[in-house]
Amino acid sequence: MIRVGIVGCGNISGIYLQNLTELFTNVTVYACGDLDGEKARQAAQRWSVPHIMTLEEMLRCDEIDMILNLTTPRTHYKINKLCLEAGKHVYVEKPLALNYEEGKELVALAKEKDLYLGCAPDTFLGAGIQTCRSLIQGGFIGKPVAASAFMMCHGHESWHPSPEFYYDLGGGPLFDMGPYYVTALVTLLGEAKSVCAINGKTFQERTITSQPKFGQKIPVKVDTHVAAVIEFKNGAIATLVTSFDVWNHSMPNLEIYGTLGSLKVPDPNGFGGPVACATFEDNTFKEIPLLSLYSDNSRGLGVSDMAACIESGRTHNASGALALHVLEIMTSIIKSGQEGRRIALESTLPPFTPASREKAKGVLGEN
Repeated sequence: MIRVGIVGCGNISGIYLQNLTELFTNVTVYACGDLDGEKARQAAQRWSVPHIMTLEEMLRCDEIDMILNLTTPRTHYKINKLCLEAGKHVYVEKPLALNYEEGKELVALAKEKDLYLGCAPDTFLGAGIQTCRSLIQGGFIGKPVAASAFMMCHGHESWHPSPEFYYDLGGGPLFDMGPYYVTALVTLLGEAKSVCAINGKTFQERTITSQPKFGQKIPVKVDTHVAAVIEFKNGAIATLVTSFDVWNHSMPNLEIYGTLGSLKVPDPNGFGGPVACATFEDNTFKEIPLLSLYSDNSRGLGVSDMAACIESGRTHNASGALALHVLEIMTSIIKSGQEGRRIALESTLPPFTPASREKAKGVLGEN
């Protein structure tokens, strides 16, 4: 049983706490903490977490094996580094860090310390993306040649209680939602080779319309419309658009196009959703049954997978190396937009290790 300390009891922590206390049986939440003590107290009470601790106390606690870092993006690198230096395995919400150099440092430090470093999203481990991966590997659409991915909305200030960080460094549509889409793309198409992009910012200021900060103004410090092209080593070319400047649209979440057919991929922000395939034999999209477990909101699946790997010694899937490749793609998209040129990538994509489909739900198994 891997004992986890959770740092950050904000909006995303609820589903992690629910799944790590009720669904995944190979981990136990030993402690939680937040700069807002009341949030930590409420989380501990709601999910029967036995201890409330500061980060410093967790790092000194011999009973804690892994830190789950659910803080805002600006603190990811600093907290991840502190955890690794203290000898703790760490799993962090996306992104791994705010820039590629910091990400490389974290991956190297984890390797040096012989520790596991994991990073969200883990949605690609769910039934939707894994079914699509099986179809592509099975040759149902032939050789992938292209993809289109669209994540467009009008931002989060209408529903999030504290949406300021979405428009600060480390936010924006690319760093907020892009990890789901880019991770899905590399899971389905393999290692990326280069990127080019044009990015923009439509509104210099946003007004919060959610509670409790209704009416407050947010300065926008990041690009809020990003249009990118990603070239993959297998020759496939993906179009990726992420935006907080669009009120409504009818574009697909994600589609993959091959030499023999096309594949509709479910929303990469979820674990399930409909999968549909159309082939040259019958050019009509038909829904395909999901081929694996975890179609519900299973956030924490990556934590459970990493815990199983800590005990078995195998390589986990939602790894720092995968997150680093995704981070380089995203930071290079920003750089390409700023410099007006194509950016070649240097990071590599680690191999994927499928879990057994015969294992019971709640225990992520090995081959």
